[in-house]
Order: sequence, then structure tokens, then C-alpha cells
Amino acid sequence: MQYILFNQKANNGKGKENADKYLETVKCEYELVNVCETDIKEWVKSLKEEDLVVLCGGDGTLNRFANDLYGTEVPCDILLFGAGTGNDFLRDIKENYDQSNPVSIKKFIEKLPTVKIKDKEVKFLNGIGFGIDGMCCEVADAMKANGAKEINYTTLSIKLMLFKYKCPKSTIIVDGVAKEYNKTWIASAMNGRYYGGGMKAAPDQDRLGDTLTNVVFHDKGRIATLMAFPSIFKGEHVNKKKIVEVRTGKEITVKFDRPMALQIDGETVTGVTEYTAWK
Repeated sequence: MQYILFNQKANNGKGKENADKYLETVKCEYELVNVCETDIKEWVKSLKEEDLVVLCGGDGTLNRFANDLYGTEVPCDILLFGAGTGNDFLRDIKENYDQSNPVSIKKFIEKLPTVKIKDKEVKFLNGIGFGIDGMCCEVADAMKANGAKEINYTTLSIKLMLFKYKCPKSTIIVDGVAKEYNKTWIASAMNGRYYGGGMKAAPDQDRLGDTLTNVVFHDKGRIATLMAFPSIFKGEHVNKKKIVEVRTGKEITVKFDRPMALQIDGETVTGVTEYTAWK
């Protein structure tokens, strides 16, 4: 049996429509499963080795599924049909991916890093964004709540960088080695290479490896930061040593001197002063 999973709330309530796109290609017997209405840990106990699970959605749906499933053995293969808006996970595991063809993801979600925020621990797929990327998600959420349908995150980030974002001071600890920054624009912990809808924040990161990558935009003014920012889409920002610092380690702690929003695989958490991520 082929089980097709979808998140009805994903992509502004278009989760079922995303699944319908995949259904157009299905020629065998199948069953639709809404992950919002299903206890995933209990549900997988009914699966058999010859079954196939196809998850339809983007990074947010996959993050929820992976967290719900974590620690549970699945006897069959799991595929991802990219139907979300970001799809940074697919972009990372398969360069120039074709959204019409599901990709096997089982090995990538069996061992995930953990992030602790406000005494809560969750698994993550791509990365933690603290700083202007978190604020961008916070503002975008507010725009969606007010009825906005199409949001250009790149344009929004640039506007925030030029006018509204105020840099916090930060202390960042990587495997016990602490560094302080007077102006912090971005302070990410990356498990994959991509986040934020196509930003190649950590071009050398291996999601199957045993370390995370800390990427920091720091200690430059608005214009200099704005000029450097577009290079992140090709991963070339890492060559700008005066404004970008990259460190790798098994554990990363980021502390800001005031509460700000951060994002976990595109999901916003507000009022955060500190997070710790480890692998």
C-alpha cells in the first residue's frame, strides 16, 4: 500500500491541493493521511516493509513529521514530494531537484540535531536563524495574519536591514570557545547548507556529518552588510572575512542581549534571548 501524507494547514491551507498534484501521478492503490489528525508514532506501527510512505509538503511539513516520528523505527521507505514554498531540504540533498519526482529521505531524518529554546527541545532539519532572518519570519507572519498572500522574503529582509532591524550584542559559544560581537545581523546554526528559501548559508555543511556550522554576519553598518548580503544565495559570503565568520562544532550556543525572534526551519519563535543547538 502507498500512503500519501499531507498537512492540511501547510502553504496557507493548500496542503490537500499539494497532495492532489502528486495524486495525478499515482497509478496504484493508495490511502490519504492528514498528519494534523494522526498520531504518527502510533500510525507507523501498522506499516509493513512492502509499504511506501510519500510525504507531500515543504520544510515546515517535513519538520513536523520528523519531530513526530523521531525515535520510531519505520519498516518501509519514506519519500518526499516537494510541494512547499521553501523546499531548502530538497535543495540541499538534491541539487537541481525536480519537484515532480519524490526523493527518498529516510536516512536523512533518522538522526537529527536538537535545539533547546526556553526549556523546550525540538529536532531541526535545515537551520536555526537568529537575527534579521528571525525578524523577517516574525514580520511575515504578521503580514499573513493581515491577509497577505504573496511575500517576498528577500525584499522584506533588505527593507528590515536598511531601516528597522537593530543589531543586538551577542555571545556565541562553539564547543566551549566563546566570542563576542557588538553588532549581530545573523547568527545561524546550520545542519544543511540552505535555509530561508534558497540562501546557501553554510556551503560546506554536511547534514549527515557530526557537526553543525555557525554563520555570523557581524560588526558592520547597514550599507556594508546590505552589499554583502546577496552573496549568501551562492554561498560566496563566506569569503568576506571582515563581515562573516564561520565556525563548526558539535554544540553551538547563541546569546543575545535582548529578546528577538528566531526561526526553526521557517517556523517562528518570538521573544528569545538564547538558544543551544547540538548534534
